[in-house]
Amino acid sequence: MHMIEAVIKPSALEAVKAKLSEVGIVGCTASEVKGFGRQKGHTERYRGGRMDVGFVPKILLKVAVKSEDVDKAVSAITGAANTGNVGDGKVFVYGLQSVVRVRTGEKDNDAL
Repeated sequence: MHMIEAVIKPSALEAVKAKLSEVGIVGCTASEVKGFGRQKGHTERYRGGRMDVGFVPKILLKVAVKSEDVDKAVSAITGAANTGNVGDGKVFVYGLQSVVRVRTGEKDNDAL
C-alpha cells in the first residue's frame, strides 16, 4: 500500500478527481493549503497598492492506493494537473505500514 500526496493548482482539482475516478481510484482527501516553490509567491493589488504574497494557494490531495495502483494513480494526477506552466505541482509517493477502516475494522488492502 502507498500514500500519494499531490500538491496541485486549485483549478485542476475537478479534472484530477474525474481522472482518478476514471482509472478506478474512488477516494481521496483534499485540503486547501498555501506554499511556494519556484514561483516564489506572487504580487497582488490591495486598495490600490502592490503587495508581495509569499504563498500561493494550492490543493493538497492525499490518496491511499494498493501497490499495484500507484503508477496509474500518479499518471492520472500528473496527466490531469499538467498545464505545462510553472506551479503545476508535485506528487510524492511513500509506503503505508497499515490501514484500518474504522467502521468495519477491515485492515490493509481490504480497508482501501
